[in-house]
Amino acid sequence: MRAAGKIVAETLALLKSRIGPGITTAELNRLAEKECQRQGAKPAFKGYGGFPYAICSSPNECVVHGFANDTPLQEGDILSIDFGVLYKGFYGDSAITVAVGELDDETQRLVTATRESLERAIAKAVPNGRLSDVSYAVQSWVEPKGFSVVREFVGHGIGRNLHEAPQIPNYGQAGQGPRLKTGMTLAIEPMINAGVPGVKILEDGWTAVTEDGKRSAHFEHTVAITDNGPEILTRV
Repeated sequence: MRAAGKIVAETLALLKSRIGPGITTAELNRLAEKECQRQGAKPAFKGYGGFPYAICSSPNECVVHGFANDTPLQEGDILSIDFGVLYKGFYGDSAITVAVGELDDETQRLVTATRESLERAIAKAVPNGRLSDVSYAVQSWVEPKGFSVVREFVGHGIGRNLHEAPQIPNYGQAGQGPRLKTGMTLAIEPMINAGVPGVKILEDGWTAVTEDGKRSAHFEHTVAITDNGPEILTRV
């Protein structure tokens, strides 16, 4: 899983370095596929449940599962990229939200708060902790800042399968749910909206967008619970 996570991290770093005004998500998708081929990995999402792309590319009000296309990104956009690989029988999964040029203050606050909420959630992924401690860490960080937590999509266990038990909501009361154990591997992924928490699915059957058209940010890491604390497997 460390090897799979490293491929995911390196690919996302490569994509991030190419993002700027004028590039298309179709170009980024091709780049991700090429990098998977170079590293001997399989894109985890392509073909999964019929999803047609290697990356989920979700700009602005798109929350998750966005389709790659030939529309150029513009100055001031944000782009969330969710990406995973299968490598030697194990999965890695991670997501980033990237600024396209300079952001307005409110969008920057959203992106920063979402990234910080992931770090706070990861800090709770320790042996004998409760699963809901991870969830509460996200909600308690972003809601006082005026943002909302998406309910329809959650984090998950990960390992030999892309999605395993347990589900990991990004909301809830602390001190509840199963105890976390050494050796568990979790994909923790807050999806945070600038406006209302609700989402709707577009006609393609995949793309989820915010109900009110306001922006959304998404960060994710694959994390191993160890006796020495959480180990982030998808960090460069």
